[in-house]
Amino acid sequence: MKFNTKAIHGGQHHDPSTGAVMPPVYQTSTYAQHNPGEPNNGYEYSRAANPTRTALENALASIENGTRGLAFSSGLAATDCVLRGLKAGDEVIAMDDLYGGTYRMFTRIYKNSGIVFHFVDMNDLEKFQSLINENTRLVWVETPTNPLMKLADIEAIATITKKHPNILFAVDNTFATPYLQKPLDLGADIVMHSATKYLGGHSDVIAGALIVKDEELGNQLHFQQFATGATLGPQDSFLVLRGIKTLHLRVQRHCENGAKVADYLVNHPKVERVYYPGLENHPFHEIAKKQMIGGFGGMVTFTFKSGLKQDSIDFLKKLKVFTLAESLGGVESLANHPALMTHASIPEDKRKEIGITDDLVRLSVGVEDVDDLIEDLKQALA
Repeated sequence: MKFNTKAIHGGQHHDPSTGAVMPPVYQTSTYAQHNPGEPNNGYEYSRAANPTRTALENALASIENGTRGLAFSSGLAATDCVLRGLKAGDEVIAMDDLYGGTYRMFTRIYKNSGIVFHFVDMNDLEKFQSLINENTRLVWVETPTNPLMKLADIEAIATITKKHPNILFAVDNTFATPYLQKPLDLGADIVMHSATKYLGGHSDVIAGALIVKDEELGNQLHFQQFATGATLGPQDSFLVLRGIKTLHLRVQRHCENGAKVADYLVNHPKVERVYYPGLENHPFHEIAKKQMIGGFGGMVTFTFKSGLKQDSIDFLKKLKVFTLAESLGGVESLANHPALMTHASIPEDKRKEIGITDDLVRLSVGVEDVDDLIEDLKQALA
């Protein structure tokens, strides 16, 4: 089954009792049992399993070519589930450019539990390999990254991690989505999504996801999820499942609009640098061509020639079609100031070290008419 069909039908079945094409929202906390300790079709309590969430989890596994999907109350809850499998003294090697919430969790929550974190440019494979030791248990990568659009070669990293059976390799696939990139097929052990973003696609739900191929790993992660309670409710599961059914259509338009917006900004006299994997001068364009199949996404980041923070703030305040807001991946276009918003929790010296300057603007290019988007950028930059 090809992806466009999987997005609509993958792992899905009509409701057996009514024939409903979309799975009902099973708004229930508990389920009747015929005999004590014998759940009806495996359902006993909705923290463990809920039919609406099961439908979403089956769809997640299908579109990522995995065997097990898990739906969480947020992307950070999904990340937390992976980290809970570690213990004091374990070490994590992570991408040096990460979503601010992930960096905050690593450095302000789990670091206090005795877990050691190393942040490294994952394109320096020699440096990456030098950090691996007998205590390394997890490699965490975003590709493309938030907000600097760095890429990492998933297949190359997987080749290294598979030499060490005690190491899990996790990829945050939020920006690329499974429409463009399949980390499990490239050798990753775990795929994470902030399903709030492109999978949901309509800025109306907070959700997260993990997908794996290994059955035992899936069971371990489900136990962590069940035991700590970070599950997604049935109504939110329904919304994400509905979003997935148009994922291929939306991401295709996000890619088309993103490429045109990036081309416009590249040629604007006030713009210093544009970060977009589809540009030939992007430092990781070749990696993007290899592992992002079908487009380069809808995220575009840029800086000003003046280098002034105030110029970026003035620009953001003048936008009319783009909305100044956090988050990304919805049908509407959003604009963000990472240093003041999504990445404010990262210390200033660390932000500057990785390249998040005070004049950096991140755009989540939506699915509106691209002429209107470019006209909005034009008037805001004028």
